[in-house]
Amino acid sequence: MISPRTLRNLRSELSRSLLAKLGIAILAVILFTALFAPLLAPHDPTNQNLDNANIPPLGFTATENQTSSEMVDGEVQIVEEEVVVNTTTAHPLGTDSLGRDVLSRTMFGARTSLLVGLLGTSIAVVLGVTVGITAGYYGGRIDDALMRFADVMLAFPSLVLAIALIGLWGQASLRIPDPLVAFGIASAEMPETIVLPGTVIVVVALVNWVWFARVARGEALSVRDQEYVKAARSMGGSDLHVILRHVLPNSLTPILVLATIQIAAIILLESSLSFLGFSGAQLSWGFDIAQGRQYLSSSWWIATVPGLAIVAAVVGINLIGDWLRDALDPGIEGQGGAP
Repeated sequence: MISPRTLRNLRSELSRSLLAKLGIAILAVILFTALFAPLLAPHDPTNQNLDNANIPPLGFTATENQTSSEMVDGEVQIVEEEVVVNTTTAHPLGTDSLGRDVLSRTMFGARTSLLVGLLGTSIAVVLGVTVGITAGYYGGRIDDALMRFADVMLAFPSLVLAIALIGLWGQASLRIPDPLVAFGIASAEMPETIVLPGTVIVVVALVNWVWFARVARGEALSVRDQEYVKAARSMGGSDLHVILRHVLPNSLTPILVLATIQIAAIILLESSLSFLGFSGAQLSWGFDIAQGRQYLSSSWWIATVPGLAIVAAVVGINLIGDWLRDALDPGIEGQGGAP
């Protein structure tokens, strides 16, 4: 339950911060696009049409080399010529090398990135907070054992550890029926299922839980010696009751701020894994960047559009994280950048 004081701080900080409003607006647009992608997308993102390959976005022009043959003096000669590729309103952000609509793929790709970010962060929060509060509350050998294991996890680079775990477990994807298509709200031509990269979600959670564990431990260490915690123990409260009733609620502020920032970090990690081919989902911003990297000199929009979507999502989420940090912990305002 959010206290009235916290709500006042959130509203007050939001009213003063233009960047916070911008972050909320950016994230709201991305969330709305992801939720209603089958209704908003102009085309099926998986539909290929080689006749419409590499069409540039509106307002831009592109040329491509076409090879043809013709008969000259009884001999066949190969002729190469540059042809101007015309834009079309049917594909406002252009098409990729297989003729798939870039705008539609970017809209559907938001689903994968946001789902991995939200679900991966949720699992990391549960795991990390459980370990951190247990270590901080009990201390002693339990604290030493859990935190040394956390230090070992931190010794491995996130991307390298994620690739190693995916290589160990393989790519496991879950197909969830799209409710908008299943209930006939959206066109039946749209993809019928949402591909959820299950292995990636678990892996990014295992890579990022350590940060939550360290923050939760620090909060638990400071809270466990407070008078109200000692009073709860003296009245016969069990450890579980004291943790759930007193320690955890008073440790949530920095955990909430960290969770917001980690969503952006996990989106970047998922995009990196998709770029490298470890995700298993083909409607992903990172996957589309990988598909367009070999066309950067001629069809730059294939990789640029999903890249800009990643930038917008990460910037929007980080701006919201800064707003929450300033509102929930005003004491750190003006003492440096975001954690």
